[in-house]
Amino acid sequence: MGDVFKALADPTRRAILDELTDRDGQTLFEICARLAAKHGLGSSRQAISQHLDVLAAAGLLQARREGRYKFHHIDTTPLEPIVERWLRKGSK
Repeated sequence: MGDVFKALADPTRRAILDELTDRDGQTLFEICARLAAKHGLGSSRQAISQHLDVLAAAGLLQARREGRYKFHHIDTTPLEPIVERWLRKGSK
């Protein structure tokens, strides 16, 4: 669970997840363009790629390659233990 919190601690990574929630299955180029247009983030593709690697290592992102393109998809499975631990206990 520590990797998930570490991944979510960075505002750029949260913005990436927001963009993938809004439109799943984007390429690195699409993510960079949307971050620049909607969030004013001018990070390089290399920097965004490193953020994607952190999200993938935490299990919050899955990548699928099709030819030359790599499509990124959000995976909320690692968030379920957090919901179980804190949110659902409070609803009892």
